Amino acid sequence: MNRWAFVSLLLSAGIFGLVAACQQTKGVESIKPDPSPVVDYQTTPYPWSRPANFPDPVYDLNKNPLTYEGVALGKTLFFDGMLSQDGTITCAFCHIPETGFAHTDHVLSHGIRDQRGPRNGLGLQNMAWNKAFFWDGGVHDLDLVAISPIQNPVEMGDTLTHVLDKVRHSAKYPALFKAAYGSDTITSERFLKALSQYMLTLVSANSKYDKYRRGEDGGQFTEQELRGLTLFTQHCSGCHTGELFTDQSFRNNGLLPNPNAKNPDLGRYTITLNETDKYKFRVPSLRNIDRTLPYMHDGRLASLERVLNHYATGVQDNTSLDALLKKGVQTGLPLSKQDQKDIISFLYTLTDNTFLTDRRFKPY
Repeated sequence: MNRWAFVSLLLSAGIFGLVAACQQTKGVESIKPDPSPVVDYQTTPYPWSRPANFPDPVYDLNKNPLTYEGVALGKTLFFDGMLSQDGTITCAFCHIPETGFAHTDHVLSHGIRDQRGPRNGLGLQNMAWNKAFFWDGGVHDLDLVAISPIQNPVEMGDTLTHVLDKVRHSAKYPALFKAAYGSDTITSERFLKALSQYMLTLVSANSKYDKYRRGEDGGQFTEQELRGLTLFTQHCSGCHTGELFTDQSFRNNGLLPNPNAKNPDLGRYTITLNETDKYKFRVPSLRNIDRTLPYMHDGRLASLERVLNHYATGVQDNTSLDALLKKGVQTGLPLSKQDQKDIISFLYTLTDNTFLTDRRFKPY
C-alpha cells in the first residue's frame, strides 16, 4: 500500500488528525492516491541544490521531483483565493514574499470574514529542512501542511474536497495539471504535492552571514557584527543553532499566557497532552528575522529590541521553563543593553535581500 492510500485509510477511519496553526483541524477529507503515472509526457526539471553551508534536506525530493510545470502549478495555487471558502484568502495573504513569507502586517493571523486566529503566521523559507510544521509541530510532512489552513474555520474555512471540486471546474487548472502531471486528472495528492513543489523553491541562503560562512565577497563583518556573533553563540545558539538557526525543538521561553486571549495557548501540549509540554512552542528560524516581525507565537513583541529585552529582563519562571533560561534562582540571559545592540547587529546579517526580492516567488 502506498503512503497516500495509507493516509486515506487512516483518515476514513477517523484516527488521523492534522493540527492547524491555531487549533486542531477537524473533518479532514480523504487524500486520494495519484492515478497510474502517464509515461508519454515530458516536464522540465527545476534546478534545486543544497546550499554549500546547509545540511542535507529532510524532505525527500525523489518522491516529488521538482519541475518547472509543477512549481508553476503550485505557485498559481498559492496565490489563488479559490483555496478559501469565500475567495478572499490566499496562502500569500498570511505568507508575504517580501517579508520572508511571514504575516508581518498583522499581529495574529487573519482569515475569512476578518476572523483572527490565536497565533502569528510563521515564515515559509527553507521548508525542505523542516522536521515539523506550525508553532505546535502538529504536522510532520510538508505535503500535508496545506490541509490545515484550508480546513481551519478561522483561516480559509473550506474543505479539501470542496476546494478540489472548485479547481476541477475552473477554466485554467485542468491544463496546468496536465502540463505538470501528463493528464488533467486533479487529485488531492497532485494538488498538495504541487503546493509543496512551490514551497520547496523558497530557499534563503544568500545573506551576508552566508557569504561570511562561505568566504564570499560581501561577507566581511563589522566589529559590532563580530561581537554580536560571539554573544549570539554564547547565549542564543543553544536553541537557534546551525545554518538554519533553529534546533527544531519545542521550548518554553518564559512568556506568560497572553492576558488578551480568550483561552490560554498551551502550545505543544495540545499535540502531546504531556504536562511538561505546556507553553512550549517551536523554536523558529532566525533567517530574515528583521523582516518577519512581529515576534513570538502570538506576535506580542513588535521589535527585536523588545525580544532581546524579554530575554534579558522579562523571562517568567514556571514549571516548564527551558533550562537554558534558568540558572539557579536567576531567569533569563545576562545581556547588557550594549550586548543586545550587538546581537541585533548580527541578526541583521541574516537578511537575504536576494530571496526577499526574487521575482520567481511573486505572482507576476
